[in-house]
Amino acid sequence: MSGPRAGEPGREPSGFRSGLVTIVGRPNVGKSTLLNRLVGRKLAITSDKPQTTRNRITGVVNRENSQIVFIDTPGLHRPRHRLGEYMVAVALAAIEEVEAVLFMVEAPERPGPGDRYVAERLGAASTPVILVANKADLCRGDVLRANLDAYRELGEFAAVQAVSALRDPSFELLLRTIESLLPEGPRYYPEDMVTDQPEAFVIAELVREKILELTREEVPHSVAVAVEEMRSGATSRGRDRERADRETGPAPAPGRDDLLYVRAVIYVERESQKGIVVGARGAMLREVGSRARREIEALFGSRVYLDLWVKVEKNWRDRAAALRLLGYTLPRD
Repeated sequence: MSGPRAGEPGREPSGFRSGLVTIVGRPNVGKSTLLNRLVGRKLAITSDKPQTTRNRITGVVNRENSQIVFIDTPGLHRPRHRLGEYMVAVALAAIEEVEAVLFMVEAPERPGPGDRYVAERLGAASTPVILVANKADLCRGDVLRANLDAYRELGEFAAVQAVSALRDPSFELLLRTIESLLPEGPRYYPEDMVTDQPEAFVIAELVREKILELTREEVPHSVAVAVEEMRSGATSRGRDRERADRETGPAPAPGRDDLLYVRAVIYVERESQKGIVVGARGAMLREVGSRARREIEALFGSRVYLDLWVKVEKNWRDRAAALRLLGYTLPRD
């Protein structure tokens, strides 16, 4: 597992702690929401669709006496295609060589097959595991206590915490518990850095999030997004391929240094899915682009021209070459 770079040594106070903490759990338990709340800004996209997260997302929390590097992971599940195998491999790789693991479950629910599956995978690791029961605000105290007792039977935990990733004003108890498990060490990242995700990756994920919001059934799971070009103050060079539609925005013109031009390709697996993503007269694609562009502009602090294309890549989730093309590869691949 490739780790973060070490910060400048010798500047931290005596007893300063640092380390990596992986967030794992079955799909759709709130891992990405927790990461975003811990860091204080949106790093990972969220939706009500299972398996929204496909890659490891790094978020840095800087505290007075510690730096905690959180790693959000895809939900652990039994894969049904090569993309699923990649997602599970990403999650399992992130359990190795870290100081602690947060095992997220849903407080209002009793342990299910998915939770037991994750617990089994964690059972082989020597890393300390903190059981984090999310959505604690949605159940009564007696139900919470009974469910936590049931989860405790899944394994040995360094601590058990009940939280609400959406509503808790502070995660101080959880952060202090994590700090107690970290070794003394330097900062891995500068204090003003909250993630090491490339800008193109963040933009592609924001576009995919809007597709998840606006589409249903099989379409969300069949979509991948790749940013092919990013530049400021310039027009697109164009492409010799059929255009599906273009997201409207301020027209790109030479010399416009305040304008970020982004060309992104939305990949789907079937022509019928392409029709859904484009929509009647391009309406769906324009809405996807409009929603994504607003968030990208807020993130980068500049105006954006978002140039969206839609392309069919048949059965890309089960083709190794297509997965590599779209960036779904492990470091050893």
